[in-house]
Amino acid sequence: MLISLSEIMSTKGKVERISAPIEMESFDYQGESYKFSHKEPVNLTITNLGNRVVLIEGKTDISLAMFCSRCLKDLEYPMKIDFSKEIDFNLTAEERAAGLDETNYIVGYSLDVDILIYDEILIGFPLKLLCSEDCKGLCKKCGTNLNEKTCDCDTTEYDPRMSVIRDIFNNFKEV
Repeated sequence: MLISLSEIMSTKGKVERISAPIEMESFDYQGESYKFSHKEPVNLTITNLGNRVVLIEGKTDISLAMFCSRCLKDLEYPMKIDFSKEIDFNLTAEERAAGLDETNYIVGYSLDVDILIYDEILIGFPLKLLCSEDCKGLCKKCGTNLNEKTCDCDTTEYDPRMSVIRDIFNNFKEV
């Protein structure tokens, strides 16, 4: 959803409250697509601070449908998003980039809510999500979920640096 900031910027001290829906259906990251299992509208407060500076504050609650990183069990990952951004329209895009101010959600004098929320999800996105701290994961040989049952697979892993010595012992084994 695009929100025009032109009218807000025309009056110093003007405050506008907007409830904006999240229009994206999923969060796409590194080739994966995570569906929203729950998303609330973004409650925005946009304030003109004067001198072409705008303060954008907002909050929302969402939940993403994800998988456990070890056993691939379905999980729901809730996120509370709360942000405050100050946008200085006196700066050019190059000056903002030099100041490490990533404002790809500002297009001209419009605010793209979906890009802003995408960036906030990206900041809070977990590197690894587990169903429990002691999740055992899947068997590397047969794929059995080791949280539910055990398997009889040989899971012994040898150090590959010792393979030459292991070959020597195997070749000279007494029968």
